[in-house]
Amino acid sequence: MSISTFDMFTIGIGPSSSHTVGPMRAAARFAHEVLEDPQLGPRVADVEVHLYGSLAATGEGHGTLSAVVMGLEGADPETVDPVAGRERVERIEAEGGMLLDGRLEVSLRPSSIELHPLTFLPQHSNGMTFIALDEAGEELLRRPMFSVGGGFVVDEADMDRSIAEVVAEDEGCAVFTTGAELLRVCEDRGISVSEAMLLRERQWRGDEEIREGLLRIWGAMADCIQRGIRTPGILPGGLEVKRRAASWYDSLSAEDPVRLPMNAFEWVSLAALAVNEENAAGGRVVTAPTNGAAGIVPAVLHFATTYIEGVDPDEIAVRFLLTAGAIGSLYKEHASISGAEVGCQGEVGSACSMAAAALCEAMGGKPAQVENAAEIAMEHNLGLTCDPVGGLVQVPCIERNAMAAVKAITAARFALRGTGDHFISLDTVIETMRLTGRDMHERYKETAMGGLAVTAVPVSVPDC
Repeated sequence: MSISTFDMFTIGIGPSSSHTVGPMRAAARFAHEVLEDPQLGPRVADVEVHLYGSLAATGEGHGTLSAVVMGLEGADPETVDPVAGRERVERIEAEGGMLLDGRLEVSLRPSSIELHPLTFLPQHSNGMTFIALDEAGEELLRRPMFSVGGGFVVDEADMDRSIAEVVAEDEGCAVFTTGAELLRVCEDRGISVSEAMLLRERQWRGDEEIREGLLRIWGAMADCIQRGIRTPGILPGGLEVKRRAASWYDSLSAEDPVRLPMNAFEWVSLAALAVNEENAAGGRVVTAPTNGAAGIVPAVLHFATTYIEGVDPDEIAVRFLLTAGAIGSLYKEHASISGAEVGCQGEVGSACSMAAAALCEAMGGKPAQVENAAEIAMEHNLGLTCDPVGGLVQVPCIERNAMAAVKAITAARFALRGTGDHFISLDTVIETMRLTGRDMHERYKETAMGGLAVTAVPVSVPDC
């Protein structure tokens, strides 16, 4: 069973892959499938939606209510116009008239979505239930679903299966499932990590389609950086956080018009800030592997294409994203990339690890060094809490991406100075991250009930 690079990197809208993109996909899937059911479809007259745990606790700040409504109307996070979509949601709140799957008018409004912030379903912190009702208000279908990070959505019946089984049905061609197996494949075949991932991708796509798809993802990342460095203003949500990327770009460009290597870390930090300010504003971003950590991989890839000389930038991007996808799939399969499940170590930590490994390969690292880079990056993100102030993906999330991008570069350079031999394996650090997340109190896992979310903006914190 295998997870594709194209599962790890998807184009969507901000501010959160698990709280915005995932719920939108879940709602759209429910709406379409229930109306297409020949037995249920003709009887459906209305719907109810319940959000639980982290989805409910930070739903307002993460745009979850709007995402659900857009999804129920049939919107897709990759193609929806975020501005027009939110305007449509505002009209539905004011006037009603929501169209289930774009065709059946129902009474649901954003404010009628029921929130249960202190109820954590046993399967996952990001639970939601969609209910189809008949004209008498009687329940026709109840469908629990879970947004498990990175925009992945899993039905209740599939929660006891591995993510890889849910995402893709393999034909027996899986190349690796652990870091140790990845290294063994590379050694046995004399190939790089990106080439090992390419073998996996060939289960589903031809080489040209893979290349075009990866370059489209990199293009979306690069476009997001450019929008971020050109857009000043204040981020929405009420914290009055000022966007800094545009002014930073102007001042840094004046100081360093040719992008000297001595200023590389400032350019990298700027790229990460630009992406995450776009994400916080609800703009179009690439989950990498989540929206909350969307700035790290693009920033480090931007560094690679800018400062690695003598190699076609497109070739760098393809190899970089394949390598990052390989490492990210291990976190997704064996731990989690959901801040609501394991804290920010699962989001920023995983992205940092993916970017470090990818940069190491792009700079000529051997598979063992690439694995080492991934391990170093995560080892120094263990225990990172997810504590967004006000439930918004702004403080400390934006700066945290910039810091992690620099940390990824440092991890890659550490690994390149070594031989690949190291004390702790990538598989060990992934398992350590999983166990740390399991032991972490719910207050520190994207509920806005602990950490900076409380100390920066004092609130009454209920027991949970």
